[in-house]
Amino acid sequence: MENDNNNLECFTAIVRALNGLDSETQKRTLQAVATFLNIPFSVSESHLGPIISQKRNSDVGSFQNETSFSVNRDISPKDFIRDKLPRTDVERVACLAYYLTHYRSTQFFKTLDISSLNTEAAQPKLSNATYAVDNAAKAGLLVPGDRGSKQLSAAGETFVQALPDRDAAKAAISNMRLKKRSKKNPRNSTTDK
Repeated sequence: MENDNNNLECFTAIVRALNGLDSETQKRTLQAVATFLNIPFSVSESHLGPIISQKRNSDVGSFQNETSFSVNRDISPKDFIRDKLPRTDVERVACLAYYLTHYRSTQFFKTLDISSLNTEAAQPKLSNATYAVDNAAKAGLLVPGDRGSKQLSAAGETFVQALPDRDAAKAAISNMRLKKRSKKNPRNSTTDK
């Protein structure tokens, strides 16, 4: 019970602190706090879930909460890329692959699909899309799919979910990679004569 009271007090304090700010400042503040606390979090309105809306009751000065657990998947690719802030072509390819997988229900895709979505997202043209997709695969963010296509790997999915926090994204992917065995021939245990 005490934990519930602490959660409610914390929630109320946050809502009061953010209440006087404009919507964009609220989003930036929430994102900064989440990044500071190392919590994967995105503040794009179109893919928040669960979403809690507060209605202020002017008579008593309190808040009533209405919770909606539906997640709106109508975020545009442009907004998605803006929220994830990829810095390299490999990161951008991973984000586009994530978008295709989760927002377009396209599990398997070709380089042309990535290039087309990149254009739709109003991003700078990939100088060599095939090279960028191959590098994303070499980084373990993509894996082979059906008939020469690619698909987002589990590591790639974890990586993109952690963005824009690069440290968390790199840590998440490094935890998922398996250590490669050395291909060196075992040395002879006997000493030279």
